[in-house]
Amino acid sequence: MPDWKDQLSQMVYSTDSGRIDPEPEPEDVPEGDGIVRLRRETKGRKGKGVTIVTGLDKPQTELKSIAKKLKQLCGVGGAVKEYEIELQGDQRDSIESWLKKEGYKVKRAGG
Repeated sequence: MPDWKDQLSQMVYSTDSGRIDPEPEPEDVPEGDGIVRLRRETKGRKGKGVTIVTGLDKPQTELKSIAKKLKQLCGVGGAVKEYEIELQGDQRDSIESWLKKEGYKVKRAGG
């Protein structure tokens, strides 16, 4: 039977190398033409309209913070999907005025 001292000398866990976190990959933000476009869409939403904001050349984290501000401004729900901000209802007027105040060039797209 091996001695108990031999069992203690075997390393079970080591923090020698520290934590190994993978390097975050750079986010591939789609480039726009510098114009933020607002459009209203109802297709595939059972007749419920949403306002979609596209053309903001920002990473997802910044888009989420902008979406949060817009949702609070309009008092509605929404989400960020594939570099587009979706807000419930027709909010184009209030969104357009806020974006212009923030210094963005804004166009309405669609009808």
